[in-house]
Amino acid sequence: MMREELVFGPIFSRRLGSSLGINVLPEKGKLCNFDCIYCECGWNRDGRADTRLPSARELKTALAAKLTECLEEGTPIDSITFSGDGEPTLNPEFPRMVEDVLKLRDLYYPLAKVSVLTNATRLGRKEVFEALRKVDNPILKLDAVTTEDAKKINRPQGRYSVEAVVRNMEKFKGDFVLQTMFLRGPGVDSAAMAERWMDIVRHLRPREVMVYTIDRETPAEGLRKYTAEEMRTLVLPLLEEGFNIQIKG
Repeated sequence: MMREELVFGPIFSRRLGSSLGINVLPEKGKLCNFDCIYCECGWNRDGRADTRLPSARELKTALAAKLTECLEEGTPIDSITFSGDGEPTLNPEFPRMVEDVLKLRDLYYPLAKVSVLTNATRLGRKEVFEALRKVDNPILKLDAVTTEDAKKINRPQGRYSVEAVVRNMEKFKGDFVLQTMFLRGPGVDSAAMAERWMDIVRHLRPREVMVYTIDRETPAEGLRKYTAEEMRTLVLPLLEEGFNIQIKG
């Protein structure tokens, strides 16, 4: 079960290289409006010991200190990444945090990208959408092609509609990264969704697609990963059409 500090790493990311992580959620808990069956942070019910959210001021201080340390030690940073224990856009100060992170990046590591891993549920909020438009890599999750499938895989807490999320993704006009988990297990199989998922990709035309699979222990039992070759076979039509797809097994 992952529990991350406010600023952590850098760690090697399969998708982002040397990634300095930012966790704007409870340090010893979990806060998410999804409860994904594959989440490396565990079930939401097991992450309620800590509910305190860090402030933008705390993040600015901690990140400046960490970037200074990394610079002095010659540590490379490819990405400064909002990730952590849950959904980062749930922090009410998320837009201000993005502004502060961009300024610190420009000051310390101007070649690093600023990335946000988000489940895309809050794109309908103007302030969240505008903040995500400012970062280099808005990485937006879409694991299911129907709302019913999303209920099985992501277990959204509250109202959720795949169609509404796709409409909100359209507003990026392709300038975003689409991220999809491929997995199989009791009642779920990404292969069965592949054709409809590819149609969504063709409609949205993201500048990059990240396809990945299970890498750590999952809270739900019986889930199985796909190999990189299996995933490549599933997305081959898109590759042949020229889509930029990163496949991580």
